[in-house]
Amino acid sequence: MKALSIVLTGALALAAFAAPGPSPAQAPAPQAAPPAKAGPETAAPEEVEPEAKAALQKMSAYLGTLDTFEIKATTSLDLVTQTGQRVQLNGDARYRVRRPNGFVIDVNTDWKKRTFIYDGKSFTVFAPEKGYYATVPAPGTILATLDLMYEKFGIALPVEDLFRWNNEGSRRVAQIDSGWRVGTVTISGTKTDHYAFRQDDIDWQVWIEQGDRPLPRRLVIIDRSQAEQPAYQATFDWTLNPRLADDTFAFKAGPNAKAIQLTVLSDGGSQ
Repeated sequence: MKALSIVLTGALALAAFAAPGPSPAQAPAPQAAPPAKAGPETAAPEEVEPEAKAALQKMSAYLGTLDTFEIKATTSLDLVTQTGQRVQLNGDARYRVRRPNGFVIDVNTDWKKRTFIYDGKSFTVFAPEKGYYATVPAPGTILATLDLMYEKFGIALPVEDLFRWNNEGSRRVAQIDSGWRVGTVTISGTKTDHYAFRQDDIDWQVWIEQGDRPLPRRLVIIDRSQAEQPAYQATFDWTLNPRLADDTFAFKAGPNAKAIQLTVLSDGGSQ
């Protein structure tokens, strides 16, 4: 998955950004939980267990039913120095989303601050500390905009791959090498089911809220392609169906803001 690896190099635009998937009632029902596997002495399975697959499908289907939502996320990202030392950078992010054609994402980390705005017609990147912004024409849906921004400009929004599960024709479950339920964990007073997955050189975990709101509450991604195995972690606080006025998604450049141009990727894939 491109965005899973991008996250680890510092790049939820959100599974619900895609076209609605089947309703939760149509999603496969989770099967009975297998014996607990949380103990370190127990080996993880070498295949995707039915319960883990069904949990992802149910989460995706539910996210596809949301028209508007807000997420506040606390994040941490490991960077690896030239001497092989891991350094953790912390931050937070706020997502305000109107499907199918609007989002505002504010990212505030120890190393940069960015705002990404999409209003259904244009996409803007704004660096508030530096006062620079760039605006380009965008397609009419969030998902098409995410694809264009990555393919043309190399811009990937934080954790966007998690929210592509309900894409029509998606093969993401088929691309997972193994997956299993770890156990039950309480996050900020909310009971969640903890699942662990592996694919290629990426290990990732997701904590999904129990009950009739199967929302992802935490995500951890580990890059096994590096000896240091740097990790990315995000914990999510959701607000469903908030009222978002149209001007929420309108970029307003201040008097001192300076317009710049985004660099188009060359055919070789570098900026």
